[in-house]
Order: sequence, then C-alpha cells, then structure tokens
Amino acid sequence: MERLNEESVKVINEIVAAHAGEPGPVIVMLHEVQNKMGYIPYEAMEAISKATGTSVADVFGVVNFYAQFTTAPKGKHVINVCLGTACYVKGASKLAEAAERVTGAKVNGTSADGLFSLDATRCLGACGLAPVVVIDGRVVGSCTPQKVENEIKAIIEAEKAGA
Repeated sequence: MERLNEESVKVINEIVAAHAGEPGPVIVMLHEVQNKMGYIPYEAMEAISKATGTSVADVFGVVNFYAQFTTAPKGKHVINVCLGTACYVKGASKLAEAAERVTGAKVNGTSADGLFSLDATRCLGACGLAPVVVIDGRVVGSCTPQKVENEIKAIIEAEKAGA
C-alpha cells in the first residue's frame, strides 16, 4: 500500500484536530428528532443548525448522506428491500414489485393510507441470506415474492384485527 504524501497527512491531521473532543451533536440530535417524530422536518434542521453553529446546508448534507435519515414521514410499517449486488442478482427487484403490489406504496414512497413505507436500500450486510427484506426491523432472508406478500398480508390482517 502506498503511503500518503506529507501534504495529505497534514490535511488529515488538521481535520482531526479541528474536531477533537466533539461528541458529534448534529448526528445525535438528528437521531433523537427522527426517533420521536419518525422523520426529520426542515424546521428541525434549522433548529439543529442554530444550536450547533452549523449551516443548514451542512445539517441537510448529513441527513442526505446517511440512509437511515429521512425527510418525509414514514408509514406505520417500514419495508426495506435490499438492492445490493448479491440481493439484486438473486431477484430482489421481484421482491420490491411484490411489495408494491400488496402495499400500494411505490419504492421509496408511502402507501396512501400511511400504513406502509417501501424503501430500496443498498447492501444490508446480510449477503449470505440474499435476497433480503427487512420488515419493521426484522430481517427476512432467502426471501421470495410469495414470502414477502405473505409477511405483508399478515401485517394487514393484524391491523384489521386491531393489533
């Protein structure tokens, strides 16, 4: 492996020194807002910006960089279909299509009734279980279109029963 030149090392050291001792309040605040509200509205980004002395653009950049943050309200049940290479090769796009059919939500959208959000994600780190769907935080490995439909239908039935 090639070693960095002195100029590159200096830049890295300056960046590290500028942030030494900071606990990362922007990310902590964003997580708390999203945990309480289900998403991060623009007004929250403005408030975090003022509180931390960071520009709104920078806070917005953090929100958009990390896949776990969202600026739109999510449905009551969140379905993530992994479209990373291993999952995609094993038919994950068919899982997304099946989820769209049953929920009425488009990929990266929320159903009209607010019950489901369907998100396409990149590698979830479960390649050995490909294709993978995560439903309400629960990993469903070696998934098939029929399996994802059954999982979603079970949620719909539980919702109808008042669960």
